Amino acid sequence: QVQLVESGGGVVPPGGSLTLSCTTSGFTFSTTPMTWLRHHPRRGIEWLSSINSAGDDVAYADSVKGRFTIARDNANDALFLQMNHLRPDDTAVYRCARPNTRSTWPHTREYAWAYWGRGTQVTVSS
Repeated sequence: QVQLVESGGGVVPPGGSLTLSCTTSGFTFSTTPMTWLRHHPRRGIEWLSSINSAGDDVAYADSVKGRFTIARDNANDALFLQMNHLRPDDTAVYRCARPNTRSTWPHTREYAWAYWGRGTQVTVSS
């Protein structure tokens, strides 16, 4: 069974940094593109970033471009999101997702996210 487990969330001040991890199992991670999403109760679900299976192609939402960096470690079946220059409106539950095999790059639409993790809370507050 596919498992996606996020970790690394917490409370940080504005301007701070945080690194999120997504530990995966139950599928061949090294051949699978991956995605980071976030859910804000007032704004809904937002796609943040995607990375292809080899890790040599990435895509970002305008809201995080230049601040967040997606990365993967195929040897350990893990996905990461480095978040810098955090702002209060970055407060959300962050989830990693595995796109379905029929979706197309950069996997920005909700229908493409076949599996979701339970999420990790990130709160940016002064």
